[in-house]
Amino acid sequence: LIRNVKKAYPYAKVAGVKLKELDDHLATIKDEKEQQAYIDQAEEEIMAEFEKEVKKLTVSQGIILVKLIDRETGRTSYQVIKELKGGFTAFFWQGIARIFGNNLKAEYDPEDADRVIEDIVLGIEAGFI
Repeated sequence: LIRNVKKAYPYAKVAGVKLKELDDHLATIKDEKEQQAYIDQAEEEIMAEFEKEVKKLTVSQGIILVKLIDRETGRTSYQVIKELKGGFTAFFWQGIARIFGNNLKAEYDPEDADRVIEDIVLGIEAGFI
């Protein structure tokens, strides 16, 4: 589990930062077409930078990544996709995720179900792990 969290956590941190930047910039754009163009451009940049590495994650690491994205952003991966790309796209990716045993609607629960993951993340942030 430690190995899997160490592998997925940096991507979740980047996702949190990129999503915050995206949200801040989108708030300044009034035109819906311009917003969509900006989202598409940001998606292309992110895919170019991280697609190869993220595709190499195992199913377990992907499940952890989905939960850690919720931890970093306060939104499930499903909510993020739905807000940025629309309900149909979110539904499509949720279906793909379910085929591989994942759930984009999974919420991070640091107090109960994800307590061990939270302890590992805190250890990584503190430099112990």
